[in-house]
Amino acid sequence: MLGIGKETVVFFYAGLTGIVTFSSYQVLILFRKLIRHSVAAVSAEDFFYWIGLSAYLFRQMYHTTYGSIRGFFILGIVAGNFLAFFCKILLKKIWTKWNNWLEKRKKTR
Repeated sequence: MLGIGKETVVFFYAGLTGIVTFSSYQVLILFRKLIRHSVAAVSAEDFFYWIGLSAYLFRQMYHTTYGSIRGFFILGIVAGNFLAFFCKILLKKIWTKWNNWLEKRKKTR
């Protein structure tokens, strides 16, 4: 049985794992936008991404919770994904405002 302190640390590691999974898929999406792919190539990329992701999640779960599936680990991964998603939205809004401000300033000069 893990103590509450150890469970908290594992929860934060799981949140970091969720952020890493979200970010890695965003990198894959950006790669697809840079270089156009066929449907077969996208399917193959997704297949290998999910295989790699499942191996990564298994490794993280094995090292942090000693191989047992714990609810707070799964909750931490989901929370990390949501946190990364909302950070992406926030950064996109900040970037849009900043870009609009620069364009407005450029026009006035």
